[in-house]
Amino acid sequence: MSFITGVGLTAYGKHEGSSTLDLMSTAAQLAITDAGLKRSEIDGLLCGYSTTMPHIMLATVFAEHFGIQPAYCHAVQVGGATGMAMAMLAHHVVEAGLAKHVLVVGGENRLTGQSRDASIQALAQVGHPVYEVPLGPTIPAYYGLVASRYMHEYGVTEEDLAELAVLMRDHAITHPGAQFHEKITVADVMASKPVSSPLKLLDCCPVSDGGAAFVVSRDRTGEVGVRVLGCAQAHTHQHVTAAPALSELGAEIAIARARAATGIAISDVRYAAVYDSFTITLAMLLEDLGLAKRGEAAPLARSGHFGRDGAMPLNTHGGLLSYGHCGVGGAMAHLVETHLQMTGRAGNRQVKDASVALLHGDGGVLSSHVSMFLERVR
Repeated sequence: MSFITGVGLTAYGKHEGSSTLDLMSTAAQLAITDAGLKRSEIDGLLCGYSTTMPHIMLATVFAEHFGIQPAYCHAVQVGGATGMAMAMLAHHVVEAGLAKHVLVVGGENRLTGQSRDASIQALAQVGHPVYEVPLGPTIPAYYGLVASRYMHEYGVTEEDLAELAVLMRDHAITHPGAQFHEKITVADVMASKPVSSPLKLLDCCPVSDGGAAFVVSRDRTGEVGVRVLGCAQAHTHQHVTAAPALSELGAEIAIARARAATGIAISDVRYAAVYDSFTITLAMLLEDLGLAKRGEAAPLARSGHFGRDGAMPLNTHGGLLSYGHCGVGGAMAHLVETHLQMTGRAGNRQVKDASVALLHGDGGVLSSHVSMFLERVR
């Protein structure tokens, strides 16, 4: 058994003069304070990678910088799924008795600390070094290929995908820390600059500076507990040229394993936090996870189903698409928002019932997947 006892999140966007370690430290201290702990009580540390500070021992570099000496410490790298993978690992570390309070932290100054070209080149390396990278594709190009195939198979249109960008922006508008607060429409998404057909600028997450953190503990420290019910992973491929059929991707495998481990049904879920690097990512994951039928994620979004007052509130902070994406910390913001919703501290974003939550992270080009169920206990 483990509990998420504290969370911390910076605003996402531009943080001039802040380094990776600065942003991670700010988020970490917020999480420790939120958990009602002192730095000296942190005996475990997990941190993600940073493209602006690609150190081979980033976890111990951060521990030294932050002034802690954990008994258990290392970094994790599975792309966008890293945040959820660290949450799962922290859960297991605590259950195994290796640590009592594990600090999980991620973040970087990706917007101000790295040029556009350097960022594109770094992220493109998820491709196969022989068969893909030499041809010059970028991450949006890989997802553009996936989107084209998905649209062909399920009859989904570009306007349908745009509905998900609009939804995430509507949610971000209500969060003061979000990178974007300007309302957009489907027409705005369709008119935005082409990036990689069929994806346009507003179908893609931005590049951001920011940091996020949370503490996973053996016992609850607050009046309301957020318990980790169970989690599971799936890793079907690394390179898009080796990917299985759209109906056989890892999200379906991970969620099936998580459901088997917990006994939780999708119908039990009251709040969802799902990775959304692109509109196509969100559409496919919602359907793979069983939160929508094939080809119906967009119509459900249009109907208000995934809105704050809908039947299945989703990414109420605005997600990667509008809150922002600072690498590992990007998806960790989903967990922070989930914790705030489950503990009734989301302010004007508060949903009616977040008693059981489903979180899912995706790394690479739908390559690595982590599904997790959380439960509120009083």
